[in-house]
Formats: sequence, C-alpha cells, structure tokens
Amino acid sequence: MDGYESNRREFLKKLGLIAGATALTATGVSGVADIITEKKENIKLTPEQEQFMVKYEKWLDEFHDMAKFQKNDPEHLENNKRLMALSDESKAWQKELIEYMKDENFARYYMITTERVTTGI
Repeated sequence: MDGYESNRREFLKKLGLIAGATALTATGVSGVADIITEKKENIKLTPEQEQFMVKYEKWLDEFHDMAKFQKNDPEHLENNKRLMALSDESKAWQKELIEYMKDENFARYYMITTERVTTGI
C-alpha cells in the first residue's frame, strides 16, 4: 500500500465510516449492499438529521474534490493541509453522527450518500 492509500484509509477511519458501520451492525441493519442500491429520496429523516446531512454532504463534496486532487498531486502542500483541516472538522461532529447512526433510516441515508462519493475517489 502506497503512502496515498495509507493516508486516505486513515482519513476515512477518522471520518467515521468505521463508526458508522459499527452503528449499523449494532442496530441490526443487515445487507449493506442492498442499502446502497436504495434511493435516499425514499428515506424519511428528522429535521435535525436533514440539517446534519446537508452539512455532511457539503463537507463530503469538498473532501471528494480534495481527494481527487491529491490523487493527481500527492505532494501538493495546500491541498494536504486542507485535507487535514477537513479531518479536524469531521471530529467535531463524529459523536453526533454516531448518535444518528442508531436510527436505521438515517444509517441507510448516510451509507447511500457516502457510497456515492467514496466510489468516485
């Protein structure tokens, strides 16, 4: 595994994907592959969850752009600094994410959203 892959893997861990997967398992959600093919428009969220997901999707889109850039230029200092700043931002809302992941509807919506971006990286 090269340095880029190692850094990306560490970042995704910090992002909370592992926590999310753990929360999915803890809530009894099975068939993650089936969840990913579901349309998120069909999933009902609370207003608080919707607000969180708007913030998360904006963050995720920026992360996606930075990760794509890093793939082409892994030594770009400013881009790498921004990736680290994004990592720090995700720490601020990780506890909130873990709490929301206890809701099966939210967990499905979150996994669909995350899969859309991570498959493109």
